[in-house]
Amino acid sequence: MTLLEVVGLRKVYSTRLGGNKSEALKNVNFSVESGEYVTIMGESGSGKTTLLNILAALDKPTSGTVRLEGKDIKEIKESKIACFRRDNLGFVFQEFNLLDNFTLEDNIYLPLVLAGKSYKEMYERLLPIADKLDISDLLKKYPYEVSGGQKQRAAVARAMITNPKLILADEPTGALDSVSAEELLQMFRQVNASGQTILMVTHSVKAASVSNRVLFIKDGEVFHQIYRGEDTDEQMYQKINDTLTMLASGRLRK
Repeated sequence: MTLLEVVGLRKVYSTRLGGNKSEALKNVNFSVESGEYVTIMGESGSGKTTLLNILAALDKPTSGTVRLEGKDIKEIKESKIACFRRDNLGFVFQEFNLLDNFTLEDNIYLPLVLAGKSYKEMYERLLPIADKLDISDLLKKYPYEVSGGQKQRAAVARAMITNPKLILADEPTGALDSVSAEELLQMFRQVNASGQTILMVTHSVKAASVSNRVLFIKDGEVFHQIYRGEDTDEQMYQKINDTLTMLASGRLRK
């Protein structure tokens, strides 16, 4: 079943006085099936961040459509956007975005607190997630008392606790050392195996090689894509590297 559908997406930024215009996204088209693990890659300035912001309903396209389970997010009233994000999307950021004066447990609960859920329901939702992410014994600690990898585990738990339709991850391994990054990627794989749909933006070939499909953006368009198929992580890594090399050299055509 198609969960996310992006059709003819275009985003044009203009200066305050409307003089110079910059086309960040030209004609982006792709879809994500429920349960997929998809990565978006591209050079700086290719449009990845703009695309992610539109998918997260943090920005609006100039034209085109983004549908989540068939619902055009552009049609959601401004007063309902925050609730839409909270109820349908989970977010994992490069810099964790945890509140230092909250314990990890309270950070994870935050989306449910905003949704008005009872403590009993929040606690019951947290237990299996904390166990799966191996942070049960860290819940009473504060972010400054744990490692970067442990912070990111808490951030993943916060993203999962609302049972989102889609997790959006923005460079989730960018602030982690190699060991913590590898642990997080394997965790993402397990979360995806349980049925969670993940869409990740990254520069890291290593991170992308764990996903099942990679979309390459160039000059504001989805230029190419590759599928894992039966490939191992090592084979996927090599395919991604080869594709990036051909994109950079101009040898890869649409």
